[in-house]
Amino acid sequence: MEANFGPELEARIRHSAARLGREPEELAREVLTRYFEEEARFVDAVRRGEESFERAGYLTHEQVGEGLHRFLQA
Repeated sequence: MEANFGPELEARIRHSAARLGREPEELAREVLTRYFEEEARFVDAVRRGEESFERAGYLTHEQVGEGLHRFLQA
């Protein structure tokens, strides 16, 4: 697979790769891998939050504030 990032983004990738002593392709691959891993974690967290909400396993804004207040008083 090849990707055309356009001249500005390609220059930024090349600059960052050079600064890090890496190949541009290697850096781009790592950045994209991290992006997709983080996206998967985010989607999973949203799914777990929705499931928790459906089970009424959530705290109200006031309950969070009260808990934080108690924590800071200790």
